[in-house]
Amino acid sequence: MSKPSFFHIKKHNLLAIAGCVWLIAGFNVARLGVLSYKKILPISFVHVLLSIVVFCAFGFMFYKMSIKHTKRISGYEEEFRPIWHFFDLKSYCIMAFMMGGGIWLRSSGLVPDVFIAVFYTGLGCALALAGVLFWIMFFLYKSDMDNE
Repeated sequence: MSKPSFFHIKKHNLLAIAGCVWLIAGFNVARLGVLSYKKILPISFVHVLLSIVVFCAFGFMFYKMSIKHTKRISGYEEEFRPIWHFFDLKSYCIMAFMMGGGIWLRSSGLVPDVFIAVFYTGLGCALALAGVLFWIMFFLYKSDMDNE
């Protein structure tokens, strides 16, 4: 086995990288939602309930996605992989589309602050939870490897 290049890491560490990326993204998106909530004071129960609905919908989707990526990463035959392999090409495209669409939507003024508050708070919390899930998978994967 040849020595891995500078940009290669052990494959299980890709789960930690994914966890960091998702936590940072989730925190930033949720922060934008909370800032929008501050603009629409007072906050109603319906707004919070809708944020919870958004959180549940995206949380379920991100849960399935994190399981899929964990299986893909653990299925790599090589022990060392390029650091950017925590996502596959399709996921990078989806991420770029969602980020671009979100930036455009906020800057366009087409949706009111209440939409940004409700949607971004729920989405951001779901993203952050996916980051936590990747970290859990990282620790479970690492402990599985230690037991072998």
